[in-house]
Amino acid sequence: MIIDAVMDSFIDSIKLLPFLFLTYLAMEYLEHKAGQRMQESIRSAGAGGPAIGSVLGVFPQCGFSTVASNLYAGRIITMGTLLAVFLSTSDEMLPIMISENVGAAVILKILAVKVAVALAAGFAVDLLLGKKQRQMQIGHLCEQHHCHCENGIWKSALHHTVEIFLYIMVLSFTLNLLIGWIGEDAISSLFLNRPVVGELLAALVGMIPNCASSVAITQLYLNGVLSAGAMISGLLAGSGVGLLVLFRVNDDQKENIKILGLLYGIGVSGGIVVNWLGIGF
Repeated sequence: MIIDAVMDSFIDSIKLLPFLFLTYLAMEYLEHKAGQRMQESIRSAGAGGPAIGSVLGVFPQCGFSTVASNLYAGRIITMGTLLAVFLSTSDEMLPIMISENVGAAVILKILAVKVAVALAAGFAVDLLLGKKQRQMQIGHLCEQHHCHCENGIWKSALHHTVEIFLYIMVLSFTLNLLIGWIGEDAISSLFLNRPVVGELLAALVGMIPNCASSVAITQLYLNGVLSAGAMISGLLAGSGVGLLVLFRVNDDQKENIKILGLLYGIGVSGGIVVNWLGIGF
C-alpha cells in the first residue's frame, strides 16, 4: 500500500511540473511589471480601499498580504481594506487549478465569489468600526517572507514550482494512504455530510500561515473531499503569511486577535452561504 501510494503520488505530481513552472513564470513576469503600481493603488485608495484591496488581492502577488499587513500597521489602510486583501487572496489556489486544467469559467467563478465576499465584508467592517487612517511612514513594503522577487523571474518561478511540487507530492501521498487505510467515503463524510462542520474545519486549515494550507484546501476540493462551501471557507480564511506578519508588525495584539476572529468568522459564514445557495463550481 505504501509503495503504491508513493508511486501514485509521484506520478500525479510530476505531471503538474511543467504547468506549475509556466504558470509561476507568467505570474512573476506580471508582478515585476505591475506589482509596484498595484501596491501604490491600494495605498492611495482611501475610503475605497476595500474595493481596491478585494480586486488586487486575487492576483498572486509576492507577499501582497504581507504588504497589506505592513500598511495596516502604519495605519495607511483601514481594517476593512486589510480584511478585503486577506479574504480575496488565494495564495496557491490559482496556479494549482491552472496546472490541473480546471476550466477558466470555474476559476473565475471561485474568484468572483471571493471578491464579492471580500468587498462586502471590507466595507461593512469599515462602516461598523469607523477606523480612521493615521498616516505613518513605514520602511520596505515587501518583506522577505516566502518572497523571492529579488532573484529574478526565472529563479523565483523555479523556487515556487519546486516548493509547491513538494507540498503537493507530500499531501497526495498522505491522502492516498488515508484513502487506502480508512476509505474515501469515510474521509469525505467528515466534511461533505456534516453541515457547517466542514466549513468550520476547512477555515481552520486555511488559517495556517503557510502556502501549504491553500495547497491542501485546493487539492482536497479537486479530490472531492471538500464541498464547494468548505473550499470557499478555507480559501477565504487563508491569507498566506499575512496574518503571521500582522502579529509581528502590529503592536496591538488585541486588535490582531480581533482581525483573526473576523477573518475566521467571515470565512466560515461565506462557505455556509455558498452551500445554502447551492452555488457549485
